[in-house]
Amino acid sequence: MEDWLASAYPWIKSLHIISVMAWMAGMLYLPRLFVYHVDAEPGSVQSETFKIMERRLLRAIINPAMIASFLFGGMLLATPGIVDWGAWWVWAKIFCFLAMSGVHGIFSRWRKDFEADRNTRPAKTFRIANEIPTLLMIAIVILVVVKPGQ
Repeated sequence: MEDWLASAYPWIKSLHIISVMAWMAGMLYLPRLFVYHVDAEPGSVQSETFKIMERRLLRAIINPAMIASFLFGGMLLATPGIVDWGAWWVWAKIFCFLAMSGVHGIFSRWRKDFEADRNTRPAKTFRIANEIPTLLMIAIVILVVVKPGQ
């Protein structure tokens, strides 16, 4: 298994980057949809259209991309000689990934609130929430590329 991971490393890394890009695209777009959805009258054609868009974005892009990111990222972590487990940046990156997963969960819950016409949050909440994946993404990229302290 370890030999296979090492020989497939460039492919696994490429697939991980692709899946993270897809995940981030969805994570950046979904809260923008929420911002616009807030202004739609519950039950209106516009509101129902946003519900479809949000559900499809989450189920067809965001969820599969997160699962693929986790899978390929785990494979990278399991590849011998790739990760220095004594370096703090690895743990910080894993923490940021877990935080991104938590934000994903919150967005999923908010989508369900919109689906059931139960949203009580103002557009400002979603505008602020839209920045969280961006900040986590910046931190993750810097940690992985710069590898501070190494």
